[in-house]
Amino acid sequence: MRVLQVARMGSVNENASPSVAILLPVLNEGESIDACLQSLSEQDYRGSIEILVADGGSTDDTLDRLGTWSDRLTRLRIFENPDQVQSAGLNLLAEVAHSEILIRADAHTRYARDYVTRSVAALDGIPNAAVGGPMLAEGTSDFGRAVAVAFRSPLAIGPARFHHATLPTEADTVYLGAMSKSTWDSLGGMRALPSRVAEDADFYYRLRKAGGRVLVDPAIVSTYRPRETISDLWRQFYRYGLGKADMLYVNGEFPSWRPLAPLALILGLAVGLVFLALGEARLLTIVLVAWLVALVIASRLNPLVLVATAVMHISYGFGLARGLFRRPGVVRSQVR
Repeated sequence: MRVLQVARMGSVNENASPSVAILLPVLNEGESIDACLQSLSEQDYRGSIEILVADGGSTDDTLDRLGTWSDRLTRLRIFENPDQVQSAGLNLLAEVAHSEILIRADAHTRYARDYVTRSVAALDGIPNAAVGGPMLAEGTSDFGRAVAVAFRSPLAIGPARFHHATLPTEADTVYLGAMSKSTWDSLGGMRALPSRVAEDADFYYRLRKAGGRVLVDPAIVSTYRPRETISDLWRQFYRYGLGKADMLYVNGEFPSWRPLAPLALILGLAVGLVFLALGEARLLTIVLVAWLVALVIASRLNPLVLVATAVMHISYGFGLARGLFRRPGVVRSQVR
C-alpha cells in the first residue's frame, strides 16, 4: 500500500463522541474535489474526524488540489489505489482507518454542515446497521438540472426510498452510508462486481441478509451533482443495469423488483417492433403510448426532463438485458 501524502495529524478531540473516518475514493475529480472537501472541512461534529482518500491514478489535477488541502484538513491522508476500482479503494481505506465509525463519501457530492453529526446520531443504539440520507441531485447546466428533476420523480428514477423518503424508514439501500467499522468488517468489506458498479447495493443486500438493518434518514443531507450530458447519463444508467444483472447472478435474486420495469419496456418495444414487421402495429402503439404518458407525467412537460427520463429508462433496460445474456458462472467467477 503506497501512501501518496499524509497531512499532519494534529491533536485528537477526546470526548464521548465516537471517532469517524470518512472514506473518499477518487479518480480524476479535479472539477468537484474542492467543493467536496470544503463541505467536509466545515462539519460541526464534536468528535474526531479523519478524512482518508484513495486515488485511483488520476491524470488531471486531482492530486494537486488534494495537496492544497493538507494544511487545512489536519487529519487528511491520501493513498494510492492501484486497482482503480472504487470498491478496492473503499476496502483499502477501511483497513487503514483508526476510527469507530466509517462514512463513505463521493467527490461529486457536497455535504450539509451536520452530515457527520446526523449520521452518527442515526446509528446510535442500533447494532449491525447502516444509515444514510436520500440522494438529492442538483445540476449545474440546463441538462444537469433536468436530470436532477428526473431524480425526484418516481416515474423517472423508480420508487426507491433512498430517493424519495421524507421520514426515517428502513430501505434496501442508501446513498453512500455510515456504519460501524465492526459492521463493515463483519461482511468483509465491499465486493468488486464485473460491472464495477452496484457494489454498495450488493453490500447493503448482504447486510440485510445477515440480519442487519439499512435505514434512510432525510435529516442526513448531501447534494449530489448528476451527469451533465446525455452520453454520460446513458453510460451511467447502462452500467447500473449491468450491475443489477451482476447482483442477480451473484446473489441469486434481485434486491428488489424495481429493475424489471425498464427491462419490461425494452422487451415490450422489441416485441412490438417484431409485430410491426409482421404488419401488426397495435402492441408497439400501446407500449409507446403508455411510455409517453409516463414520460410526460414525470417531466411535467419539460422537454429536457423528458429526454433525461427517456435516456435513463432505455439505457438501464439495455444494460440489464445485456447483463442477463452473460452466463451466471462467468459473472460469479469475476467477483473479487
